Amino acid sequence: MGTYTQQADTAPSLAAAMGRLALASSIVAAAAWAGTKATMPKVGLYERLELPAFAPPRKVFPIAWTGLFALTAVTSAVGMSKAKTKAKRRRILRSLVVNMGLNAAWSYLFWQVEARALSAAEAALLAASAVELAVRIGKESPAAGAALAPYPAWCAFATVLASAIAQRNPEG
Repeated sequence: MGTYTQQADTAPSLAAAMGRLALASSIVAAAAWAGTKATMPKVGLYERLELPAFAPPRKVFPIAWTGLFALTAVTSAVGMSKAKTKAKRRRILRSLVVNMGLNAAWSYLFWQVEARALSAAEAALLAASAVELAVRIGKESPAAGAALAPYPAWCAFATVLASAIAQRNPEG
């Protein structure tokens, strides 16, 4: 009888966790799709820009972002699953949506609009949002919050890189 009760108690929470993973993954995938859609037509521009010495090769970005997006989806789902209240789950979800919106917007500003200075400022907002997301997740699951640390670190690096590119490539 104990095993049956244990399984019955676990099934709804497992289903809820899987639902949260599907939700977080969908949000992240939508941002990745939008960012890719904005980037791909103009990605060749990267080699034509005057880049700082610390700029990684173009091929690094899709590898880094794929891993970071997967990490963000999983840790967001874990944070939502560990949250004790609906309000805390909603805060994580809201933070994720805002962060992914900023993420997609950066690609549009940098690649399509070619607004280098504005994209650098937006990258700073993205980095701050990534820190906020990691902290919010960390309050519910310290391990998941710590696991997400590479994401705000990469966003901070991207801010420095975008700022350096903006300085070296004046608009207009």
